[in-house]
Amino acid sequence: MGAGFLVGVIGVLILSHATYSTIQYRALLKITEEEFSGPSINVVIELIVSLVLCLWAAMAAPGNFKSIHPQSEENRVVALPANLDFMIFNHRGKIFPLETELKLK
Repeated sequence: MGAGFLVGVIGVLILSHATYSTIQYRALLKITEEEFSGPSINVVIELIVSLVLCLWAAMAAPGNFKSIHPQSEENRVVALPANLDFMIFNHRGKIFPLETELKLK
């Protein structure tokens, strides 16, 4: 587990605390019979901090981007799986015409 995952967990915990604080604040307002006009400034700050932390974790946790170009060397099959029983070549893709210009290296 990397730092991105840890930051994401902290962001979710802060978001949960902000939710709990808002629920408690509304319950307090019901007891004192006051009108709810919005969450307190502490809750808003917690929401902004948790948003930043969760966004940072969403960008950092998945890892590096991979190339999507078909000519890229990263996309080559290095080894076939040990169990070939689950490889199915009879699927809907056979209705598309084959391009003869594309060749495997």
